[in-house]
Amino acid sequence: MRNKLMFCVLICCTVGFYTNVSAQQTNNNYDEKLAKELQADEYGMKTYVLAILKTGTEKSFSKEKQDSVFRGHMINIGKLVENGKLVVAGPLGKNDKSYRGIFILDVPTIAEAQQLVGTDPAIQSRLLDAELFIWYGSAALKETLKIHSKIEKRSH
Repeated sequence: MRNKLMFCVLICCTVGFYTNVSAQQTNNNYDEKLAKELQADEYGMKTYVLAILKTGTEKSFSKEKQDSVFRGHMINIGKLVENGKLVVAGPLGKNDKSYRGIFILDVPTIAEAQQLVGTDPAIQSRLLDAELFIWYGSAALKETLKIHSKIEKRSH
């Protein structure tokens, strides 16, 4: 029994040692300049704010007024991208939660995200509401915008 216990302790210590050593290895592809440019931490990650857009409380607008507000919404998205504050945006499929879309904003706080979503005509008019959450994701997300511009055949 004592030998089995010693064997288990030896195995646990060996596995723990190798796990710790492998976790400490540096990525051979690491690009320090790019990591700093993208404000990545040592794991290549950073803090963003995730905005879940949902159907708002305004229900009385005419079709023309809604269309006008949503044109403004799309223009505002473009401005946020241009200013480097919006890294991901897109609609969600139909669902029973009234969720309409998402933004991933390149800001570290909810307060900063509230200011940005507050510039959106669809939020201002209450056609959409936004729920905001701190989100930790890859700092490389901003790089997808450069790639996207090369693959979109039509722009909005």
